[in-house]
Amino acid sequence: MAAGFALREMGYEQNELISTAADLGVTLLLFTVGLKLDIRTLFKREVWGTATAHMGTNMLLFVGTLSAVKWFGISSIGELSTTGIVVLSFALCFSSTVFAVKVLEDKSEMNALYGRVAIGVLIMQDIFAVVFLAATTGKVPTMYAPLLLLLLPLRPVLYRLLNRVGHGELQLVLGFFLTFVLGAQLFDSVGLKSDLGALIIGMLLAGHPAASGMAKALFSFKELFLVAFFLSIGLSSELSFESIYIALFLVGILVIKTAFYLLYLLQFRLRSRTAFLGAVSLANYSEFGLIVTAVAVQLGWLHGDWMATLAMAVSISFLVAAPIHKNADIIYQFIRPSLKRLQRSKLHLEDQPIELGQMQVVILGMGRIGEGAYDMLQQHYPDLVIGIDTDLEKIQHQIESGRAVIQGDATDSDFWEKLAPSKDLKLVLLAMPHHHGNQYALKQLKKGEFNAKIAAIAQFADDVEKLKRLGADEVFNLYNEAGAGFADHVHSQLIDSNKPQE
Repeated sequence: MAAGFALREMGYEQNELISTAADLGVTLLLFTVGLKLDIRTLFKREVWGTATAHMGTNMLLFVGTLSAVKWFGISSIGELSTTGIVVLSFALCFSSTVFAVKVLEDKSEMNALYGRVAIGVLIMQDIFAVVFLAATTGKVPTMYAPLLLLLLPLRPVLYRLLNRVGHGELQLVLGFFLTFVLGAQLFDSVGLKSDLGALIIGMLLAGHPAASGMAKALFSFKELFLVAFFLSIGLSSELSFESIYIALFLVGILVIKTAFYLLYLLQFRLRSRTAFLGAVSLANYSEFGLIVTAVAVQLGWLHGDWMATLAMAVSISFLVAAPIHKNADIIYQFIRPSLKRLQRSKLHLEDQPIELGQMQVVILGMGRIGEGAYDMLQQHYPDLVIGIDTDLEKIQHQIESGRAVIQGDATDSDFWEKLAPSKDLKLVLLAMPHHHGNQYALKQLKKGEFNAKIAAIAQFADDVEKLKRLGADEVFNLYNEAGAGFADHVHSQLIDSNKPQE
């Protein structure tokens, strides 16, 4: 956006190439949103309840605030029509999916309860945005539009295609075909918005195991094309001091917007920390708000200068939210006593205290490594091994396989406060997939009264040294251990077995 504003000042104008690339970016964004759209998540009360209640409350907040400012005739807000105020308020209600996914991935908390709730709320908001975009196209569907229902029985065919293409370049090519041909172009040909088609095709594939892999394969292209979208904002909008002042004013309102998130999440029986981290993840404005604003400008509901204003508001909100989210645990400790008083007495099922009983071995992280460690240690400590993971689907699979696994988030400070030290505990294995999670859990174990031995996994040599300095009794380098285990297995199976018997 900064480059776009600078180029505009130098006399450059937006061209067809940038506009086309910007449209491709938005279409890819909606397709990848569809790929991550787990319908079951949206049916949870804390997701749809928070999303809908927050949207309604914030519409009232922004409509009331902007109307009050208009009444005083302050700046360009005083020139807004009633329709303009409503559409602008709608655009400001959204939080950024791109921002939330990035910060959650960086902290390895995509599968934490607050992360899953935040992503679910964002997907609900994305659906609201897509409905708005579809309703404002001005197109009348053709008589062939009902034939799109035939896409539903086509779903098994699409699944087989995903199975056949694997994880290489064909997966990427198929992703482009599904987005722009089967999705965008097909819907456009029957008078429906092309972006809506991309979203629906993505939703049809969301249940496939390869859907997340396809989203990752398309990520770089989506980001590249979205650069053109943000560049086009700068090229088509004139940045002024007034735009910056209004943007700062809107960022100030984020405090109230975030407080509503917090109150609604607490209302749905989430713990105070879970609700606070979820609210902080959503404390920003959204790229979808820019898309809604762009449509409103095209339809004449808003003046073109509002694109620059919203662009600045989104950018500043990211700059403010990033350090807050990074230090969210530290901030939470300061305000925890006040938030605890707002916490409901009966907590959400997934936010209950954790009890270990008489277990002697705890494995944090029940992926493939944790699962293998569980099966091995079960031989030495029968029925005294327990696994802990954040992913409920994974937990259900482990329970069905006969393993004792419970739900818990080892990156959650309240998890450790609820976890009473056990005199029977002898060994803790840190087998979470990300170094940040293992490092955080190790610090909490050392702070608590846990006398058990601690072993951890790491992918890189410097991570091994960090974990040892923090007090891990043993750290295993995944790649080194995998290589040694592979060689030992091959030697025992292919060499030792062929030696002549004495």
